[in-house]
Amino acid sequence: MTGAFSGLLVVDTTHVLAGPFASYQMALLGAEVIKVEAPDDPDQARFQGSDRDLVRAAMGTSFLAQGAGKKTLALDLKSDRARAALRKLVAKADVFVENYRPGAFEGLGLGYRDLARLNPRLIYCSVSAFGATGPRRQQTGYDNVIQAFSGIMDLTGHGDDRPLKCGAPAVDYATGLTAAFAISAALFQRERNGGKGQYIDVSMLDVATTLLTSHATDFLWSGKHPRAKGNRFAFATLGMYRAADANIMIAASNLRQQRRLWIALGREDLVKTSNLDRIDAFDEEHAALAEIISTMPAAFWEDFLTERRIPAARIRRMEEALSDPQAEARGQFLRLEDPSGRVDGLRVPSVAFRMSATEAGVTLPPQPVGAQTAEILRMLGLGDHEIEALCIAGIARQAKEAEEATP
Repeated sequence: MTGAFSGLLVVDTTHVLAGPFASYQMALLGAEVIKVEAPDDPDQARFQGSDRDLVRAAMGTSFLAQGAGKKTLALDLKSDRARAALRKLVAKADVFVENYRPGAFEGLGLGYRDLARLNPRLIYCSVSAFGATGPRRQQTGYDNVIQAFSGIMDLTGHGDDRPLKCGAPAVDYATGLTAAFAISAALFQRERNGGKGQYIDVSMLDVATTLLTSHATDFLWSGKHPRAKGNRFAFATLGMYRAADANIMIAASNLRQQRRLWIALGREDLVKTSNLDRIDAFDEEHAALAEIISTMPAAFWEDFLTERRIPAARIRRMEEALSDPQAEARGQFLRLEDPSGRVDGLRVPSVAFRMSATEAGVTLPPQPVGAQTAEILRMLGLGDHEIEALCIAGIARQAKEAEEATP
């Protein structure tokens, strides 16, 4: 099997999480991804993570999590020579991804129209906080800012005027997946329209409001603003309860499931025949269920309910979830070999789906800044004197050292 994107060249000038996660999805499916960073101001994710030794080496785990499978090219795009080298690379590329402030790359002569003249087949994807159009297009933001702006934080919490950010950077990663999906769609369309590329504008705010789809649709129809309800839902049979030793989430969502639940618990008298009746009886059902669940450990209830086809799960710490036999069976995390010894044995996520005739995964471990600079510049036709000139100018001065350190 081969990867779905084998043979494609992706130029990735992004940083932090959302943009790099998008290009990482492409790498997992076989694309050749070249990550472009300024030698003196590389991706800030390289300096984030709990392992301080890795942070000092500009190889923090925030970067490692989505840096595998990518070659690295160190170029200071403020330099004319560096931009000329990048244009040579773009002329050969299928996809270009950037996530700087809207207009920044146009100011460098690297906007979509500029690069499309060099390569009409190019798929150019811009990722930004608020999008490339609209009155807030120049505002910058990260996951937490967009969660605050979009209303996600207001809906997360217990309704006690203490809004909460989602524990995982959900907007960042959802934006990365959205960008990867958009790029995939554009590549598919390119095959249908005679090989013509196009521009993609991905907004983190648009992604965040899309994550609010059911809430937003209801509000725009009814005018009733949703409130933060913590772990409570409209139905009592859907929510978190305290067992004898720990918390458990129960999701007897539909009428069939709630019927099975109450019969299994010996409370057939609480079975309802309509969802409106369930809403009206919330307090009675919640009190009954809370009393019953408190009598036994969470593990007991998880097994008891699962056996009866009632969705339920104990509240687990991430470490337990990652070591669960189901996680092992799915093989979601890849173990990488690194001959340099820097990150040998690193485990990174694969794509979150399986395809019967398509291979997914990477073998190249995350690379130091500019590790393949000289190799890539030679591939573009630059001679040793030109590469040396870039190094002397400080644009790619780490190239030789990184190349020598790379097996």
